[in-house]
Amino acid sequence: MIKAVIFDFDGLIIDTETVWYEAFREALYQFEVDLTIEQFALVIGTDDAVLDKYILDNIKESSTISEIKELASKLFHEKIGQPILREGVLDYLITAKEAGIKIGLASSSKRNWVEKFLMQLHILPYFEVIKTRDDVTTVKPDPELYLQAIKALGVQPEEAVAFEDSLNGLKAARAAGLKCVIFPNPVTTNLAFEDFSLRLFSMAEKPLEFILKELNK
Repeated sequence: MIKAVIFDFDGLIIDTETVWYEAFREALYQFEVDLTIEQFALVIGTDDAVLDKYILDNIKESSTISEIKELASKLFHEKIGQPILREGVLDYLITAKEAGIKIGLASSSKRNWVEKFLMQLHILPYFEVIKTRDDVTTVKPDPELYLQAIKALGVQPEEAVAFEDSLNGLKAARAAGLKCVIFPNPVTTNLAFEDFSLRLFSMAEKPLEFILKELNK
């Protein structure tokens, strides 16, 4: 019986990932580096080590990673504008709350980044537990974020389902023993997802009641 739902954040609740890809692609283009969507997808849901190595291996000028990231950050904030929830997210939160299902969040991003957006979107109060990279030694695909989240929520792994958009997030959830439903975004849609419980285009495709019914079979 599913007693808790645990959301990823970036790319799932709001599609920051597509905006970050566009920002880094434009920033690197100025240094004659082509960043493919396939290369960028490898870094989604985890830390920046893979992306940092790619930049270091390809820059042709004496620019530093910090300078490129600063430019990408500037472009990101210009592009993101007023953040909006992905379709169906609010409906899932409301349904879970009304059904007495515990709601958590597990993100490889920093807490201040996550909570800033949750407050702007007026959904912070829905989350009983929020675990971020500030709480763990190793981020996704390591399962530590999910293990901490289910412990804080007071449920067993088999009683929780993770909602993810990335391969790293899927691996983390499954390694922690959780069921996992995939809602890819434009950047992650072509990743080689496997061993997931369900995969949907977005939360607007099927209501949360459908997810719970399928997973509780």
